[in-house]
Amino acid sequence: MNAELLEKLKPISKEEQAILDGSKDVQKDLYTSRADFVVDSGKMLEKGKLIDIRLHTRFIHFPVHRHNYVEIIYMCSGSTTHIINGHNTVKLETGELLFLNQNATQEILPAGENDIAVNFMILPEFFDRAFLMMEEESILHDFLVGSLKEESGLVDYLHFQVRDELPIQNLIENMIYSLVTKQKNFRNINQTTMGLLFILLQNQSDKINKNDPDQYEQNLIFTALKYIEDNYRTGTLEELSSLTGQPDYYISKLIKRHAGHTFKNLLQIKRLNQAAFLLTTTRLPVENIIMLAGYDNTSYFHRIFKEHFHMTPKAYRTASCPKNPEAAAPPES
Repeated sequence: MNAELLEKLKPISKEEQAILDGSKDVQKDLYTSRADFVVDSGKMLEKGKLIDIRLHTRFIHFPVHRHNYVEIIYMCSGSTTHIINGHNTVKLETGELLFLNQNATQEILPAGENDIAVNFMILPEFFDRAFLMMEEESILHDFLVGSLKEESGLVDYLHFQVRDELPIQNLIENMIYSLVTKQKNFRNINQTTMGLLFILLQNQSDKINKNDPDQYEQNLIFTALKYIEDNYRTGTLEELSSLTGQPDYYISKLIKRHAGHTFKNLLQIKRLNQAAFLLTTTRLPVENIIMLAGYDNTSYFHRIFKEHFHMTPKAYRTASCPKNPEAAAPPES
């Protein structure tokens, strides 16, 4: 992290000074008015704000709690140890990210003076622009969106081990700087920056929870979803099985249980969405799009496209004309 920015984050807070002076407990009234320890956005965020940051309180065991907002923790220096949902231990090292949704419970072991963690406190609506910037109809996009919703999903947390990814580090530091220095009118910039961050994180599924044995099944799901994203034209369950070293029947069962679809259905959805994307953003002839989407049977493609989108490819392209008039007609021969 930039040395000047890190210096701005190091000073000991009033709460931390009280702990150093002998206080044995976290001051819960700073975080919530509720009897149960749910950290409240109404306490933590100024009225009208969708995002802010707070430095993690050092020198004390932070007891079990939840949040009624999305929390993203970035480790600026040192490390912190988090116990999530009572049994998953995550050690967050310098440069790493930890996403927690509203369902996750968390406790944090005491941190030292040089263990500097920034907590992003974010209301879900802040992510609207970020999700729009990600690849539309992306299976991995849907998976990440689901992990940040209040309803229980596949995972309650995401641990990104991205300390060596310089573009990601730069984006996070830019957001921290704008919030620490209270830059004016920076909401739009930070929302766009978050969108860029999510685009980059989409490509880092191999670095999610990778050393957490309790997340083994979730890791396999991420691998499977990324495989479909990258290999939708020619991908097979047999090849995925070979890549993961797991039997195809096990992966098939796992995908169905966690993603709600079979491998074949997910592959089909990705191909159809890719075809729809090309119909609305290019002037390629439908025959070319069929091939680029991974189909070799024209009649079959037209039938399943109509079943999925309730219109023919031609009608779908025509309906998109107001969005992209140039995509309405294929190039002249």
